[in-house]
Amino acid sequence: IYNMVGVSVSSLNYYGDLSPKTGIFSSNISYTRPAVGLIFAHRFGPRYTLTGQFMYGTLKGSDNASADPGDTESGVYRYQRNLSFRNRIKELSAVASFDLFENDATYISRVKWTPYAFLGVSAFLHNPQGLVPANDLDGNPLPQAGEWVDLQPLGTEGQKATLLPTDANSGSSDYKKLQVAIPMGIGARFRLNEVLDFSVEFGFRYLFTDYIDDVSQNYVDLGVFGDNELAKAMSYRSNEVATPNYTYTGRDGKSYSVVQGYGSEQTNNIRGDKDDRDIFMVTTFKLTSVLGKNFHRAKFR
Repeated sequence: IYNMVGVSVSSLNYYGDLSPKTGIFSSNISYTRPAVGLIFAHRFGPRYTLTGQFMYGTLKGSDNASADPGDTESGVYRYQRNLSFRNRIKELSAVASFDLFENDATYISRVKWTPYAFLGVSAFLHNPQGLVPANDLDGNPLPQAGEWVDLQPLGTEGQKATLLPTDANSGSSDYKKLQVAIPMGIGARFRLNEVLDFSVEFGFRYLFTDYIDDVSQNYVDLGVFGDNELAKAMSYRSNEVATPNYTYTGRDGKSYSVVQGYGSEQTNNIRGDKDDRDIFMVTTFKLTSVLGKNFHRAKFR
């Protein structure tokens, strides 16, 4: 029985509403982003380890960069939707791992390598952001142009607005920035010397939120945002890549010209898929060291 400390470097890949295709494992590899972590682990049996880790990293996705406008099945829709995000994740996790090959001697004589599986729980803070376009929907310059702004306070799917009972998003509320996830996956650990191990892990975070990308439900009538031009510009972005072909009068009495199927209150104007929660993949490289000199006498019992 012994303790370990270490560091990790990971790559994060996002799978969700802004993936290139509708498939659950569709992802834009060019948007792989790094993460770093600090590790404390306790080895408490011939096969078992409990690991606590803090990880900080970024997720990113973009319709414009990922969707193929020539893909008539889902690419045209996603390209014209033209939404994007980044999300900086701060996660604390506790994960139990089970080794395939057991070690019933001292840590000095531990096995040269072993595959393992892991499962745990994590709590993470997230905050999806969007890059502000140059102009609002009326063509006027936005003061925040070119800046990354927090999307949750804007209520891009009407969470901050008073919606009608007949609206598709009626009853929706703000999503929480503090969330829980289930880390799971497989890995392999290699002994480098008496005290150092190197590990490679491939895992997923199963999430209980569909708002890691700020996209989940339907478009809303742009008039529900009132005078908040920034909220309108971040909720609906199709005019940046396509020519408007549908005009309606919003609830604020203003006229809005949008691409049909986007940016207005209709049952089939879907912004995201609320029945399909987001996930992200974590590929991790870990370097850990056994703590303390007194562990030369440690044995499993």
